Amino acid sequence: VRIHQRSPSLPRPFGPCQFPPHILDRTSPSPKRDIAMTDALPDTMTCIEISEPGGPEVLKPGSRPLPVAGAGEVLVRVAAAGVNRPDVMQRRGMYSPPPGVSDIPGLEIAGTVAALGADVSEWKVGDALCALVAGGGYAEYCAAPAPQCLPFPKGLDAVAAAALPETFFTVWTNVFGRARLQPGETLLVHGGSSGIGTAAIQMASRLGARVMATAGSAEKCAACEDLGAERAINYRDEDFVEAAKAFSDGHGVDVILDMVGGDYVARNIAALARGGRIASIAFLQGSKVEVDLMPLLMKHLTITASTLRPQTIEQKGEIASALRERIWPLVEAGDIKPVIDSTFPLTDAAEAHRLMESSRHIGKIMLVA
Repeated sequence: VRIHQRSPSLPRPFGPCQFPPHILDRTSPSPKRDIAMTDALPDTMTCIEISEPGGPEVLKPGSRPLPVAGAGEVLVRVAAAGVNRPDVMQRRGMYSPPPGVSDIPGLEIAGTVAALGADVSEWKVGDALCALVAGGGYAEYCAAPAPQCLPFPKGLDAVAAAALPETFFTVWTNVFGRARLQPGETLLVHGGSSGIGTAAIQMASRLGARVMATAGSAEKCAACEDLGAERAINYRDEDFVEAAKAFSDGHGVDVILDMVGGDYVARNIAALARGGRIASIAFLQGSKVEVDLMPLLMKHLTITASTLRPQTIEQKGEIASALRERIWPLVEAGDIKPVIDSTFPLTDAAEAHRLMESSRHIGKIMLVA
């Protein structure tokens, strides 16, 4: 397996990731498929299938017919796809795709438009885009709802662009939408060196919030601070509740982005300021907890949670529009940059999952088709 790893001291540089030109300009013989299409599409594609619930070894390369772009969809020739925790949960049999969605894993892609479904006017064949999808990303071709597609931010290539949708959609809807983070408020990001964490630190700090983060090593804490966190603590050595209170001059933080769950729930409540909000997006340490809810009453707290996958195309389209207006200019200016830890060939998805589960990475793990 050839893995392009980051340097041992810092996250891989933000900015364009280079890979062979054929990845962005692949053509092969094809039948007619849709209303508008490239003049050469294959009958079948390589994809990654989950042979049965289990460990990374159950991810197997396979061959399937190309997806068809339905009404309101674009067919994307995938150049790169992101690897995310929900993919791991799906592989384990704990996060099934919604009805009608491909069982192929993968929730974010970037590439070029290969064909258009009916009623698509905002994209044309050959356009470069990245997209949030509900499944099907670990493949050479993937159908994506047009409202969930965004152009490559200027200066980014396909690998960097594919690192954006799942994390940026998640952070925007949970931190800025549901938890209503405002400029001048304080945000605590758990898992600050993860794909979600690196996005949240940058987005929140660039939009005027003060950010602190937790991470599991000195290297990861340094990476969080390089990205814009004013304070990063190693949760193995330091109590984040006390650190949060010190960071906020004793008041507690205003918003916590939590993907841990378990015993973090009670500790998060203790770390919040009056009127504080917790945005939960995952429960890596368990979703069943016993907790005293009285502080919610006394401090007027809010706990909110959501997942992207089952939301409607219209809802996801609204998030995409907000990102294009508020965040894409910051990415194009170089103020927010995707952090790429490593890339793997599509057929080595199992190795990518092993790295994800090891938690050795900083930032995103990517597959290149």
